[in-house]
Amino acid sequence: MFRKPNPSSGVPIYVQLKEQVRHAIETGALCAGDQLPGIRSLAETLVINPNTVIKVYRELEQEGLLEIRHGLGAFILSRHRRAKTEGMRDAQQLVRELVETLKDEGLDEGAIRRLFEAELAGELQRR
Repeated sequence: MFRKPNPSSGVPIYVQLKEQVRHAIETGALCAGDQLPGIRSLAETLVINPNTVIKVYRELEQEGLLEIRHGLGAFILSRHRRAKTEGMRDAQQLVRELVETLKDEGLDEGAIRRLFEAELAGELQRR
């Protein structure tokens, strides 16, 4: 399914492999739930370092395209799950910014945690 990367192309091998996986997802060659080849077997097939495959899989997981299930392998996420993952990343960024703002206002971590917990508890009661 994947072509052997060209080391003399000027494009890093991991970028070439990452783009191949991304292209396979975009064209439908890989669908939601499909399992990618194992790290060792893909590295042997493409004659590349297994650490390169690990880097590609991790980056694609961080981008929300893959899910790595330890002991089982890497799987393509559905569009719904990708959207959910992107939403979580956006929410995480908002929380990070709010925490930094509250720290700048002089609140310590304990006070910030209590504020979040109180708000969540209040939200549950309002429902």
